[in-house]
Amino acid sequence: MNSAKTTKLGEGLSNRHITMISIGGVIGAGLFVGSSAAIAKAGPAAVLAYMITSVVVFLVMRMLGEMAVAQPDTGSFSTYARKAIGPWAGFTVGWLYWWFWVLVIPIEAIAGAEILHAWFPQVSSAIYAFAFIILLSFANFFSTKSFGEFEFWFALIKVIAILLFIVIGAAAVFGLWPLARDVSGVGNLFSNGGFMPHGMGGVLSAILISAFSFFGIEILSIAAAESKNPQEKIKRATNLVLYRIILFFVVSIFLAVALVDWRSPDLQKLGTFQYVLVSLNVPQTKLIMDIVVFIAVASCMNAAVYTSSRMLFALGARKEAPRLVTQINGSGVPTIAVFASTFIGLICCAVNYMFPGQVFGFLLSTTGSIALVVYLVIAVSQLRSRYQLEKQGTQISFKMWMFPWLTWFVIVVIMSVLSYMFLSPQYSYETSLSLGVTTVVVICGLLVTRKNKTTKRVAVHVD
Repeated sequence: MNSAKTTKLGEGLSNRHITMISIGGVIGAGLFVGSSAAIAKAGPAAVLAYMITSVVVFLVMRMLGEMAVAQPDTGSFSTYARKAIGPWAGFTVGWLYWWFWVLVIPIEAIAGAEILHAWFPQVSSAIYAFAFIILLSFANFFSTKSFGEFEFWFALIKVIAILLFIVIGAAAVFGLWPLARDVSGVGNLFSNGGFMPHGMGGVLSAILISAFSFFGIEILSIAAAESKNPQEKIKRATNLVLYRIILFFVVSIFLAVALVDWRSPDLQKLGTFQYVLVSLNVPQTKLIMDIVVFIAVASCMNAAVYTSSRMLFALGARKEAPRLVTQINGSGVPTIAVFASTFIGLICCAVNYMFPGQVFGFLLSTTGSIALVVYLVIAVSQLRSRYQLEKQGTQISFKMWMFPWLTWFVIVVIMSVLSYMFLSPQYSYETSLSLGVTTVVVICGLLVTRKNKTTKRVAVHVD
């Protein structure tokens, strides 16, 4: 494809792409499998943890929506942080976000490779993982529409899977599921140590796990910038976020803890959805869940390639990354940014297989609290930008409710969770590494932004 001189990204995402990304983009393997870890921490009260997290994430999305409607931008919250807090903040959160999603690429590739290897053991897991990354990177190379099409069908399958699970689970609760008459009612909510067997400490631990299941919902504000009339799409999707995440996360977790004993070791072994369906005697449960989890993994990796490349492009456009990454093809795709993000993902994947359980595990630990840092930056950015806009007398068409009280509430909640993670022996290692990486990136951001200011002053002086 011929290279284009413009640095404007294309508008390849249609209404159905954006709609399905906003509906299913947040659904990953963390819900299908990883939610069992949250249930193990809190017991049936995991429902409460997911409900609290849903509300906090919804408020964060409302704040991001306010800024995104005012200024749709591929850099999203990185651009807003730069304007509201300072160039160093935009640099920091942009690179941290890029680093997080670059590491998601090998994580999902390895998970998908294990499923493929179990189906077809003749080929090694490493070959599957590398092929997986290369295949989905090609989906992002040629056009934004290719990413949108892949994500549309991936998200559609995930949504159908969850809706079917909810229908089956609800039928079982009311004693209407014919394959398992002995599994019904909601007695498991209270009969196995009570609703909150580990107290509020268990609920807080479950909130930490559930928070990372929701990370990725903010991709909507990045993707919408590559569509027509992004403001309306952001408004509509943001308003529906709460209903969707409560339906997909809270309702499904409620049905799970209502139908099975949360203390069962098989719950951790098989994962939440698979264990519930096995308990309900659903035929071919393992094959069905392997396919669904594989689709979820592919969807997440597809989104990781897209998101990391767009954030890298935005950094390059602000001269906070090499300008080379702003090169785009005739379809408006930042091909160098896609290649760079994929290449780093391939290297991390190779490191995992060359040094299993060593270097890659350390790198993964550096992302432990990045999700919360990003949400914190979004909240602080909205707080400062709102004051700036009101001072200028600018009309705001899409507002955060009860400003500034709800914004401060979210900031306090996130700071409290980060403090708990830092002081907790269970999370202190990952949190310390994440904060250490954040500190290094902040220092780099201060140096780079100072250099850019100096260069700009020199250029003005020469002119």
